[in-house]
Amino acid sequence: MKGTRHPLRRSILGLAVTAAFASAHAQEAADATALKRPDSTVALGGGIASGTPRDRSIWGQYNGLRENDANLLLDFDYVRRDDATGTWTTLRGRNLGLDSRDIAFGYQRQGDWRIGLDYSELVHHEIRTINTGMLGAGSTTPTVVLIAPGTGQDLNFELKRKAIGLAGDKWISSGVQMELSFRNEDKDGTRLWGRGYDCASFVCTGTQNAANTRWAVLMIPEPVNFNMKTVDAKLNFITEKLFVSAGYYGSFFGNEFGNVTPSVPNQLRGPTGLTATLNPAAAGGTSLQGVLQLPMALPPDNQAHQAYLSGNYAWTPTTRSNFKLAYTHATQDQDFGSMGFTGLPTVSRTNLGGVIDTSLMQLGLTSQPINRLTLLGNVRYERKDDKTPIDLYNVDNTVRWENYHTSTRKLGARVEGSYLLPSNLRATAGFDYEKIERELPDPVTVVLAGLSGLRGDTEEKTLRGELRRSISETLTGSLGAAHSERTGSDWYSLANVPAQGVVYGGLYSFSQIFQRTATFPYNLADRKRDKVKATLDWMATDRLQVQFIGEAGRDTYNPPSENGLRTGDMDLLSLDASYALSERWKLTAYGSYGTQSMNEADRANYVADTKNTSTAFGLGINGQPSGVLEVGAGVSYVSDVTKYSLTPDFATTPNNVAQNAVGLPDTKFSETRYGVFAKYALSKQSDLRLDLSYIIEKLDEWSWGSNGVPWVYSDGTTVGLKPDQRVTFAALRYIYKF
Repeated sequence: MKGTRHPLRRSILGLAVTAAFASAHAQEAADATALKRPDSTVALGGGIASGTPRDRSIWGQYNGLRENDANLLLDFDYVRRDDATGTWTTLRGRNLGLDSRDIAFGYQRQGDWRIGLDYSELVHHEIRTINTGMLGAGSTTPTVVLIAPGTGQDLNFELKRKAIGLAGDKWISSGVQMELSFRNEDKDGTRLWGRGYDCASFVCTGTQNAANTRWAVLMIPEPVNFNMKTVDAKLNFITEKLFVSAGYYGSFFGNEFGNVTPSVPNQLRGPTGLTATLNPAAAGGTSLQGVLQLPMALPPDNQAHQAYLSGNYAWTPTTRSNFKLAYTHATQDQDFGSMGFTGLPTVSRTNLGGVIDTSLMQLGLTSQPINRLTLLGNVRYERKDDKTPIDLYNVDNTVRWENYHTSTRKLGARVEGSYLLPSNLRATAGFDYEKIERELPDPVTVVLAGLSGLRGDTEEKTLRGELRRSISETLTGSLGAAHSERTGSDWYSLANVPAQGVVYGGLYSFSQIFQRTATFPYNLADRKRDKVKATLDWMATDRLQVQFIGEAGRDTYNPPSENGLRTGDMDLLSLDASYALSERWKLTAYGSYGTQSMNEADRANYVADTKNTSTAFGLGINGQPSGVLEVGAGVSYVSDVTKYSLTPDFATTPNNVAQNAVGLPDTKFSETRYGVFAKYALSKQSDLRLDLSYIIEKLDEWSWGSNGVPWVYSDGTTVGLKPDQRVTFAALRYIYKF
């Protein structure tokens, strides 16, 4: 009969009926009905959190529960199908009482057309408390005010996203489909930002006089008013063997603000914390105050347009190929004057005129020529052409620097074969290849500083293999390894080293350009990488399942110096398990332990060993004490610790030896969560759910102060964080199904 509903599904009631009649067919029919006619639901309730916003700053930075002690909790799902027309109407809302809300509407006729509309909001609250005397914080013209630390006003910086999206598709014929989507997102608020300067002798006078202030670090918040639009339109062609999608994707970024220009007083806190007058201007230069008041550029408007063609073709039932062609034209040409910049060192340009064109071609093939053998091949080529004009943008005393191009050519290829050996052993072997060609700067028109050299070409080859075996019907394991080596062309010199006969713009071999304390980008240096991975999937019994993953790897770098990144190591152990204590009770557990370490050298000062250790585990239990009651409890723990070990380089100065002895404190973060819930079925259509959580968040990082002591800027502004935060959260919801 039309309109008749069959509520039997995978639920307490459904399981009880299935057990009573011992009929698998009844359960399958119930599951199918639930999929065809899913319930509509409304969940209404409230949540209460303990403490103050400072106690909840980490836990509540994204979830919308930071600012208010009590919050409305409202979610709903509305699903309806018109049997006569085959149309579906859906309306979904999440977190409607919070500032992380979203709502979506959908209307479709399966196999014919679909339209959808969605709206969402997300607010990020800065986890740290800013205390400042600044006037106009978050505007484009803030005024820095000198205060005693802690005597200003507390500010809460936040970034709010609002997005609306519209999407739809239509089957024009049985083999042609059109899809369209549009999204508009606004991002507004204030972001923690800043600037600092150590006054050079050609800028300020008296730079060696310790009684004066020669440097300063200031908080200059970034005002955010972004708009981002995306458009995606494509036409799909489908036949028995061929699928082709031709489309256009466009992205458009706009920024209401072009720069931040602060007003800075001529007195700030000096190195000892005492107020001092800023260094005056040197002859022909400017002052420290003048530098700190220069405009700071904000992200400029830009856009990108991409046309693409992708698809796949089934040559035979066992052989299939895929492909993609794409062309992207990206520009950034906002006028400097509209951003508030005048009097630039160049008079030949009024905007960057940035243009980058990217071409992409990709082709892949998979085949199973015989039952036991599977083959895979893929090749990808990307060409990025930077057509931005070269001009003068940077001036430092008598040195002038231009921008330079970042054009690249990337060629990647992969081949892989997998063969099923006797005893259920599958062997897989593969080879990966990547070559990158980078455009080098013109030694006549472009001068770069800060690096010793660049590399035009790099080439990386990887060999990998894996053995996977089904040891039994309940146990499957695998063991894999990979080895890769990256090499490259000669080095392009960015420095003049007469003692070595090296000049700017020349190409030199490793031995010719080698210098112990030189600086070369680690992503261009020779590198060896080794990785191993083991997995185990064990279904010990119908009740117990266990999954294990273990990984380890090492990178070894060899630039033409003893400076920079030398080695990197990683390892990971992970275990997941679930156990059905009975038909009504289930136990789950997981745990993981991983480390990442780096050895990096500044050969004029120190050698640093940095090690990050991450630990996580959780334990949960879920059960049904009765046919109307479901309960659960769980605990989880996450820890992330970074340790910094410094040792002085043998050629370092006594001052650096002393600094290395002090070292850096550890950076620590941990989160512990305890939670329980209970859901009681008031009737077939309604439930009552209670959730209780206790969260402990701990964060201690030396970059913003340590042990709860805030960071102090030169104007007395402080940025601090309560390092030990504890929150109790209780939520009660009434759930109605219809």
